[in-house]
Amino acid sequence: MPTYSYECTECGDRFDIAQTFTDDALTTCEKCSGRLRKRFNSVGIVFKGSGFYRTDSRESGKSKSNGSSGTNGSSGTGSS
Repeated sequence: MPTYSYECTECGDRFDIAQTFTDDALTTCEKCSGRLRKRFNSVGIVFKGSGFYRTDSRESGKSKSNGSSGTNGSSGTGSS
């Protein structure tokens, strides 16, 4: 059930309330009977999958050169 934030345009009171999608939006402040306005807050976003980590978002040239030298260095060390 989503949580909605409201703010009264008269007294400035702010509060959050859990409502279903089918519930009507609140329109009247319980404290002063003023008009309520729905507030929009920022949301936390979680990205999943490849490409979202610090090591995945570097330039392709740097990643390839680091990966290639690491692979070559390991192979060269093993054969020496």
